[in-house]
Amino acid sequence: METERLIAGRYRLRHVLGRGSMGTVWAAHDEVLRRDIAVKEVLRPPGMPDHEADLLRERTLREARSAAQLAHPNLVTLYDVVQLDGEPYVVMELVPSASLAEVIRRHGPLTTQQGAAVADAVAAGLEAAHRAGITHRDVKPGNVLIADDGRVKLTDFGIARNGAEATLTSRGIALGTPAFIAPEVAAGDDVSPAADLWSLGATLFAAMTGQDPYEGANLLQTINQVVHGDVPPAEAAGELAPVVAGLMTKDPAERMPLAEVRRLVRPLLPELGAFPVDREDETRPVVEVVRPPLVTPKPVIPGDTPLADDPGPLPFALSPTPTRSTPPRRRGPLATALLTALALLLFTAGGGAGFALTRTAAGAPLLPPPPAEGTVPRPAITESSLRPTTLSATTKNGEQGAEFTIEVGADWTNFLEQRANQGLPPSTVVHLVDPTGGYEVAVQRFPAFYPRFTIEDYVEVVRSRWARGQYFAEALEPTDPLIPGGPEPAVQFSYRTAERASSPEDGDTDLRRSRYSRVLPRGDDLWVVEVVFPTEQEETGRNKLFNAIARTFSVAG
Repeated sequence: METERLIAGRYRLRHVLGRGSMGTVWAAHDEVLRRDIAVKEVLRPPGMPDHEADLLRERTLREARSAAQLAHPNLVTLYDVVQLDGEPYVVMELVPSASLAEVIRRHGPLTTQQGAAVADAVAAGLEAAHRAGITHRDVKPGNVLIADDGRVKLTDFGIARNGAEATLTSRGIALGTPAFIAPEVAAGDDVSPAADLWSLGATLFAAMTGQDPYEGANLLQTINQVVHGDVPPAEAAGELAPVVAGLMTKDPAERMPLAEVRRLVRPLLPELGAFPVDREDETRPVVEVVRPPLVTPKPVIPGDTPLADDPGPLPFALSPTPTRSTPPRRRGPLATALLTALALLLFTAGGGAGFALTRTAAGAPLLPPPPAEGTVPRPAITESSLRPTTLSATTKNGEQGAEFTIEVGADWTNFLEQRANQGLPPSTVVHLVDPTGGYEVAVQRFPAFYPRFTIEDYVEVVRSRWARGQYFAEALEPTDPLIPGGPEPAVQFSYRTAERASSPEDGDTDLRRSRYSRVLPRGDDLWVVEVVFPTEQEETGRNKLFNAIARTFSVAG
């Protein structure tokens, strides 16, 4: 391990605090100002193409510009951004803490006073961010820090964006964590500050009950629940139920304002110093950015006093014996593996080509692994169960000719992805997923594909996404063109993939998928209709999914 490096002539990296898919966080020392700091070294993920690495660097600098606008005790603080050999290093203040997610895991649900302290602090921090035109986009227990002195910090504006700047990210579920993402964002709508309100409510629900507001059997079931399912009962949050109910409202316009959140929780806040901090367990997650401790104690505030921007130092005790009003649901090994794979995918894709939902990140899988042998569901797809669905695969430029119709189940969910493609034009992918998360239809459109490129160029890019040993059984054959008028004949393209499970609990199990697609030229555009299903269901999947659905595809106009 490399230690004691000096960067920018002043920041000495001493030891590693933590590593992730997108970088390394170091404990460091500023030799000019003589203070301890944290430095995030943003790493280029292995295999990332040069143009995506350039986007990653640009994104890091933009995030730093956004964070630099914020000055609030309950928000992250940025000191500096420097570059070494072209790679960015983000310099932040360091303070010991544990994330709210870790606190819940170790000690169970919060008390009413603890929950009120979290609600007040996070709401105050979000107020400051929203005033600066910045939406956090990923409020969740893992991004709420409880400092050793009891202060509460909202951290990791890593996917935050100033509304005045052009975006480098796509719309879709990658703009947040599925169990805490707002329904309109999961459905592909634009992100607004109201999305942070929903996520705050979901975070408080988790804090007061010890369980996530949505927990499907797999990632896509969770997303489907967020978009189409009922809102979890706020009564489980105890005295914070009115706040949770006011925030977790599916209509963004009806969500409770942050000032009202703070007004409601003010009578529930604890007295200063009433709760000593429990630090028996010294294992805690990496702290990236915080404010220095305030030296002035928080006074007792009368009920009619106007709200201040700064809630001051908030005491936060860890209950020695957790009391659960609702038993927490434990995830099994399979769900743990899925969430781990999701986290790696979100960070890798977000830093590169803009938060891809599926296989953008070196062939990472979208679909969950198949159920155990003997319990594999069969596709319940018949012609009578299919319903026409009309969607648009337009890019952010909003050009014409991007609308299409395809028949899928009436209860399938769709998500939008803007994908960068090495050597090819950027494309738009519309993902349609069945409620179980077991099957996917992806409609991909490459605008202005011709005359520079051919179908063989597309196939080469698909091959390049998969590592050796993960891609096999390729077949490329002519097919009747569903859309006439292209400069070359349409083809049917199929292949299989094997993705190695990353969780230790799952061992070295290979997750095998069969992928059947029709590659369809139309004018200057190239369209691809791909159907994905577990390989052990290949015969049924090809006949009842691919053959039934792909032939219903048509482009408007």
